[in-house]
Amino acid sequence: MAELRGALIGCGFFAVNQMHAWRDIAGASIIAICDRDPERLKVVGDQFGITRRYTDAAALFAGESLDFVDIATTAPSHRPLVEMAARHRVPAICQKPFAPTLADAKAMVKACTDAGVPLMVHENFRWQSPIQAVRAALDSGEIGTPFFGRISFRSAYDVFSGQPYLATGKRFIIEDLGIHSLDIARFLLGDVLTITTRTARINPEIAGEDVATMLMDHKSGATSVVDCSYATKLVTEPFPQTLVEIDGSDGTIRLEQNYRLTVTGRNGTVVSDVSPPLLPWASRPWHNIQESVVAIQKHWVDCLANKTEPATSGADNLKTFALVEAAYAGAASREPVQLDALLR
Repeated sequence: MAELRGALIGCGFFAVNQMHAWRDIAGASIIAICDRDPERLKVVGDQFGITRRYTDAAALFAGESLDFVDIATTAPSHRPLVEMAARHRVPAICQKPFAPTLADAKAMVKACTDAGVPLMVHENFRWQSPIQAVRAALDSGEIGTPFFGRISFRSAYDVFSGQPYLATGKRFIIEDLGIHSLDIARFLLGDVLTITTRTARINPEIAGEDVATMLMDHKSGATSVVDCSYATKLVTEPFPQTLVEIDGSDGTIRLEQNYRLTVTGRNGTVVSDVSPPLLPWASRPWHNIQESVVAIQKHWVDCLANKTEPATSGADNLKTFALVEAAYAGAASREPVQLDALLR
């Protein structure tokens, strides 16, 4: 099969990780880049040796023959760019948050479905190797049927220094981080019936919430708690590790700090180190996220080659996006929110 020709739209903070990952993956390469900021375009183009550069997405689609686009811009531009890709019959990966509103996200999924082109959301946390190890332990049947889970991300890391815009939005931790944790909960325990949410703003210098606790009823019968905080000072800073607890009918799974995985089940207890690899271009402590970028982008290439639907397709991600919307609605009302009504 010929190598897939891709283009990156958006050359900001996180896109550099995507460019490194594309360079590591066989079967695809980025042949053109696009950004409205000529300086960012130059920095990324020079770093990765990309000479075909555009400041306008319409010109990119008109000027290149593409097998896919990787959209790494901010949420307000996602819908017009995804719809542009759909009009040109070009498969698209879209960065998260998927869209500003659930209505926009549904329209994007419909546009790609109508055009017959794949759409995947770059929801990479579930692709981190420690989270995949938890999934594998569940699939082994060692702990039986899961009935409780906790997905926890608690930190005092200064995320605002690298992404100052995060301090200005009325929505913060659920939209930026909680979306990943909610997706992990879906990945491990299945889709959700209801969600109950409480939020707080501890840091007075930011506009949005920096603490969120979410209780979910899953269709499987399991209950989960997803808790996120950027206001939690610990003796050992765990950023950016996601910690996981799963209780099952025959045992338990614990993913603890420093990637220690303990599985207690039908055959006793096994403790293992599930640390992600440190890729040559990666840096601690970001390496678990950077490694997952390679994994999800390889998954995309495999799906295009085999004509299969991505695990984090646009249609699937609507369910995660709906959880985010339901969490904010529930935080405001202080009442449980039903998910099915949002997805109709």
